[in-house]
Amino acid sequence: MKKQVDLVLLFSVITISIFGIIMIFSASYIWATYKFNDAFHFVKHQTLFFVIGIILLYLVSKIDYRVYFEKANFILIACLILLILVIIPGIGTVRNGSRSWFGIGSFGIQPSEFAKISLIIFTSKYLCKNEKYLKNIKKGVLPILSIVLFVFGLIMLQPDFGTGVIIVISIIGLLFIAGVNFKFFMKTAMIGLLGIIGLIAMAPYRLKRILSFLNPWSDPLGSGFQIIQSLYAIGPGGLFGYGFLNSRQKHFYLPEPQTDFIFSIISEEFGFMGILIVSSLFLLIIAKGFQIARKANDNFAKYLAFGIIFQIAFQAVLNLMVVVGLIPVTGVTLPFLSYGGSSLMITLLEIGIVLNISRYEK
Repeated sequence: MKKQVDLVLLFSVITISIFGIIMIFSASYIWATYKFNDAFHFVKHQTLFFVIGIILLYLVSKIDYRVYFEKANFILIACLILLILVIIPGIGTVRNGSRSWFGIGSFGIQPSEFAKISLIIFTSKYLCKNEKYLKNIKKGVLPILSIVLFVFGLIMLQPDFGTGVIIVISIIGLLFIAGVNFKFFMKTAMIGLLGIIGLIAMAPYRLKRILSFLNPWSDPLGSGFQIIQSLYAIGPGGLFGYGFLNSRQKHFYLPEPQTDFIFSIISEEFGFMGILIVSSLFLLIIAKGFQIARKANDNFAKYLAFGIIFQIAFQAVLNLMVVVGLIPVTGVTLPFLSYGGSSLMITLLEIGIVLNISRYEK
């Protein structure tokens, strides 16, 4: 019997998304005025994608989640085609050094965002159909990991290391809760570490990012600039911050603060209370999402809901760790809050899927 969607999750997501739009205006209006002669340039784009995302959330919340089980292969193949097309010169658009976009006028769509949800859907189906093989690494785990690494490889050709890491870790999280032997993850971590070392060796700029993370003041005007400016924003915030619109770092100190480092501006303008409110909303979304996964009607729904919420949670933690200087800069956005139409739209669509699962929970 169908129930009402989880209203706590729905209102939490809408609240944090609207707050994100407000903060995008605060963080970007100076830069937008300077570059586009329009203080609302970024806000208008984000608001449009928010409206599209809410429409998608509503529609998807009405679609029986079991449809994705039937269409999982098609969804994954379609996303693979998009990932291949975007790296072809003349088709994909280069932004910030990565060929990760399909340009549509002044808008851009990132196929890697679609890949994140398509792989969760496909892996959830795979785990349901191959549960008896999951204790066997060769027969049960390596086939799905091969697909994940193929997608990771396509994304690295753009390159987009941050999104690739989110995809890989999200699938490993799904495999873990499905009961794959823990020793396998230890071995995988060692192989992953070697792979990261190899990627660093292939692209020297990644080594610069790591060195700047360890000591950003060794190159304060170069690779360490973003982290230093972010810390300058967070540090003086105090209990209540400087107040809305009163950030200092957005005055051409912190580069494009409406994207990866929007949390720095939130901290600067709203202080500890702003951090507390944002963190509480994230924790509420994550807690409700995991609760829905735990009460889901079948294993496919459990895996699907868990995979979506775990991915959002991991991405948020990854972004916050960058912002406070705990890990190197990855280029990962903060879900619901950072400027980025594709990210917001797909995240809202994912929440729509979780809301539909909540209608069938036990």
